[in-house]
Amino acid sequence: MNTIAICILLGSFIFLLAIKTPISFALLTSSVLTSLYLQLPLMSTMVQLVKGIHSFSLMAIPFFILAGEIMGQGGISKRIIAFTNVLVGRVRGGLAQVNILASTFFGGISGSAIADVSSIGAMMIPMMKDSGYDADYSVDVTITSACQGLIIPPSHNMIIYAVSAGGLSVGKLFLGGMVPGVTLGIALMIVSYVIAVKRNYPKGKKISLREALKVTADAILGLMTAIIIIGGVIGGVFTATESAAIACLYAFIITFFVYREIPLRTIGKILDNSLKTLSMVLALLACCNVFGWLLAYLQVPALVTSALLGISSNRIVLLLLINLLLLALGCVMDMAPLIMITTPILLPVTQSIGMDPIQFGIMMILNLAIGLCTPPVGAVLFVGCSIGKISIEKVTRSLLPFYFAMIAVLLMVTFIPQISLFVPNLLMP
Repeated sequence: MNTIAICILLGSFIFLLAIKTPISFALLTSSVLTSLYLQLPLMSTMVQLVKGIHSFSLMAIPFFILAGEIMGQGGISKRIIAFTNVLVGRVRGGLAQVNILASTFFGGISGSAIADVSSIGAMMIPMMKDSGYDADYSVDVTITSACQGLIIPPSHNMIIYAVSAGGLSVGKLFLGGMVPGVTLGIALMIVSYVIAVKRNYPKGKKISLREALKVTADAILGLMTAIIIIGGVIGGVFTATESAAIACLYAFIITFFVYREIPLRTIGKILDNSLKTLSMVLALLACCNVFGWLLAYLQVPALVTSALLGISSNRIVLLLLINLLLLALGCVMDMAPLIMITTPILLPVTQSIGMDPIQFGIMMILNLAIGLCTPPVGAVLFVGCSIGKISIEKVTRSLLPFYFAMIAVLLMVTFIPQISLFVPNLLMP
């Protein structure tokens, strides 16, 4: 064990984060400093940098990002909101239920919590405020329900985890997120309904059968994107990467030649936005791979495993400790780098106590999704507060019931394996 090298790697990384260095630069700088101390050839470090993004599975990420961007700007979010209003809009606090269910459907298309808040939230938060809902409640519902997009397939974060875990089945991960994602949505709908009754929020208007059928027919083409992706992967028609490319082509045709709400010339802006997002994701993946390689070289995963098992050999205690660690890290770091960094460290611990890698992946992603709604580095929280024109402090206080619901679902995923494993074991044994 090289204690000094470990201190250089982790200490420099934490210091650079503390002085607000971009996380990609912090990862790469700490990795280079450690390599110099260990007198490792810098060429080896650069090779690991390239290997971080040299994977066929990762090719799905740019296609999913582009498909989500096309559908987000092409009118699909408006149609999803209209469709969910038909389903749940008439109950007390109906717009909150519409918001959550719309995020469930939109998550199956974009796979991005930020995209969800930016599109669904941009319409729903002002609509809810105008209808008499409090601003904090409107933002609470929007940002917590947006986290479903990270669990409900397709999710590019699941692809990142699959690669970090050594090449797990992306299809099984997609299926593993279906029941937890729906469970999270139901839990949030229950909490939002209780609060809506307590605050006496209004019900939605009654919609005629003719109008409901028209809205459903208009929305079904957009919702087919998720069906194509999941159905194709489950049926073995194509791989996750191929499904992403097909979904991208389908989204392009539906948006520009069927819905036709935006002109074809906007494709340049869409490609530009997608490229900006993709460049950040790939830079993180490359730098995280170097950092993870050095962690493995210094045997940090084995040290962490020994340390946790030294605290307790009880499975429940260890899983609670891992959840607390991930929740704490999720409050101060973004999701993608945390998946890349913590997977090789914590996965061996969970496997040693009998947890399936698919279940651990869903647990980790749900855990880190909660971090996106928490200060000080909750990206989804910041976007939601910006749209709702409300302070983060006020929203954080009112989020407590929603936090409890999300943590309750997290504990269910952690201690009830079949929630994550029933569907993949049934459809992809």
